[in-house]
Amino acid sequence: MKTTVFKEKHEQRGAKMVPFAGFLMPVQFEGVNKEHETVRKAVGVFDVSHMGEFRVEGPRARDLVQWVSSNDVDLLTDGKVQYSCFPNEKGGIVDDFLVYRFHAEKFLLVVNAANIEKDWDWVNRQNEGIGASLTNVSDQISQLAVQGPLALKAMQKLCSENLEEMPFFTFRLLSFAGVDDVIVSTTGYTGSGGLEIYFRNQDAEKIYEAVMSAGEEFGIRPIGLAARDTLRLEAGFCLYGNDIDETTSPIEAGLGWATRFSDNNHFVNRDQLLKQKTEGAGRKLVGLELLDKGVPRQHYPIRDAGGNRIGEITSGTMSPTLKKPIGMGYVNKAFAKAETPVFVEIRGKVLKAKVVKLPFYKKT
Repeated sequence: MKTTVFKEKHEQRGAKMVPFAGFLMPVQFEGVNKEHETVRKAVGVFDVSHMGEFRVEGPRARDLVQWVSSNDVDLLTDGKVQYSCFPNEKGGIVDDFLVYRFHAEKFLLVVNAANIEKDWDWVNRQNEGIGASLTNVSDQISQLAVQGPLALKAMQKLCSENLEEMPFFTFRLLSFAGVDDVIVSTTGYTGSGGLEIYFRNQDAEKIYEAVMSAGEEFGIRPIGLAARDTLRLEAGFCLYGNDIDETTSPIEAGLGWATRFSDNNHFVNRDQLLKQKTEGAGRKLVGLELLDKGVPRQHYPIRDAGGNRIGEITSGTMSPTLKKPIGMGYVNKAFAKAETPVFVEIRGKVLKAKVVKLPFYKKT
């Protein structure tokens, strides 16, 4: 079982540690609902050092990133970040990831922890005949996600750049907390705004202590993976392994905005995905709100009024912010319109639900 450089910090703060994606990670510190509320109202810090990072460099860097990405990398300029998917050759998704463009010959791909080895093999296989320079730096980089409406204000103390003026999905290479060459990125997986910060392992302790100290007056707290999941679900963000996987296409998953078919964007399985977008997918990932008492969970059947199975839940929880049972799941396209009545089967009971627009929660 791998650990991040922050393991002892988590244990000192009373974290409940559990196996996750091959790592021992903090699932919670003070309780899911309390941690969730901290991020929605103030500022919380997540250890996301388990994520993977691949450097793509050289004259053919752009060509490789464009080929493996569903999104159009040519829309990026220096200092911008882009969400994308690795399409596989069968219409599904190898993984979803972020692309950071430093300049025309240097990119950073940030991938999910559970998929690091699979993604690394995939990108290397796709690089055959292209010839970009690839480096897996996952074990050298640590990462903290500082999230919440007060995150930028709190972290402003640690650098001279004006963080609050940084547009969403941009990044800068900064001197942060007295450490040079730190990537500070206005990205996140919570729907509450904030930063993601990348740095060398040897600088981790110094940066962690500085982050916690700077955030103290704003009520900063460490947050575990359980609250990260409830936060991302309220925000309508897909989780790989639940809402998207090797069998789900970006079009079905509502990721058409990150699947671009511009003339210069040639990527893996482009033609099949373009056909699906043109003709329409047979199923669609939707948001669901339960109207009866119960909590939807992954793999629970979704049925129509006649009892016919029309889909299944991929993610579900009792929303700490909305105080309602919510979920996401795939349904036949005929049932994908908002306000459509459906039913969720939970342990033999059929409960009323309705399709709702995503996201469930949007920062004001």
